[in-house]
Amino acid sequence: MVFVIGIDPHKGSHTAAVLDVDERVVGELCVIADRRQRDRLLRFAQPFMPRTWAVESANGLGALLARQLVAVGEHVVDVPPTLSARVRLLDAGRTDKTDLHDARAAAIVALRHAGLRPVVPVDHAAVSRLLADRHHDLTALRTQAICRLHALMCHLVAGGLGRLLSADKATALRSVRPCDPVDTARKEVAHQLLGDVRRFDHQLGALKDRIAIEVLASATTVTNVHGVGRLGAATIIGHTQRVDRFPTAGHFARYNGTAPIETSSGPRVRHRLNPRGNRRINSALHVAAVTQIAHDTPGRTYYQRKLAEGKSRKEALRALKRQISDAVYKQLHADAK
Repeated sequence: MVFVIGIDPHKGSHTAAVLDVDERVVGELCVIADRRQRDRLLRFAQPFMPRTWAVESANGLGALLARQLVAVGEHVVDVPPTLSARVRLLDAGRTDKTDLHDARAAAIVALRHAGLRPVVPVDHAAVSRLLADRHHDLTALRTQAICRLHALMCHLVAGGLGRLLSADKATALRSVRPCDPVDTARKEVAHQLLGDVRRFDHQLGALKDRIAIEVLASATTVTNVHGVGRLGAATIIGHTQRVDRFPTAGHFARYNGTAPIETSSGPRVRHRLNPRGNRRINSALHVAAVTQIAHDTPGRTYYQRKLAEGKSRKEALRALKRQISDAVYKQLHADAK
């Protein structure tokens, strides 16, 4: 008999429910989230062999516990919260929302779903995603600081400063001579914002070097696709995780939003842009497409052919992004092998 131990993780506690192959609950436990959480769960799970741990959101609140279990040789799978929600929705007997019910739902998903991602000790995809997301956040913070600095400089310098403002181009702030207390306060805040921009620039530079090291360590061939740089590769690898969860290139394209959505009605068959999907991967593919169009590449030839067929520029760009998605999918599969 095989047992599945579902875990509903929280910041302060973790709830476990043990299910047999007939989905009967044969054990349950709630432990406080502290440094002894793994040991308590292992003692509780000793009678249930062989076993699999099904941790809901093993990339979120359950990440630490999942890694602790894997470190001692336990088999752990990641249960997406969306699948657990489906189990709760379709369960006619238990529609209540409790920690025990959530843990039971996670275990049922692991029992009936063969494509769950196993948690591994060394996960280059997780590292790449963490670094790529940090780069995205730092870029957003830098852009916010630049915009606020632009707004302040319009009050201090006639005509403000030019576009593409950077820390070096903001040297005009030194020559500002405040004429009243308000301008003095504006200059002080502008100096603080300028310091923020310099700090973000320094952090982004160090982060790019770190991303380059991680991409090289992953030995990926995604960078062989023209226009996919190291940051793009880190974003794609990190947010794709395991490419074998996508049976075909079409499934991968639907996941990243490059496959159009069918909006047919009656005898009329039509498609439209897919606004859903993983927008981080979609953005990386967009950068690759624009780069290919700007250079003498097969992608540019394909783009021009679509324009000659009567497609608009946006339609031709979307078609090229789908081709790049297929090429990336091929490289990810080659890396997996």
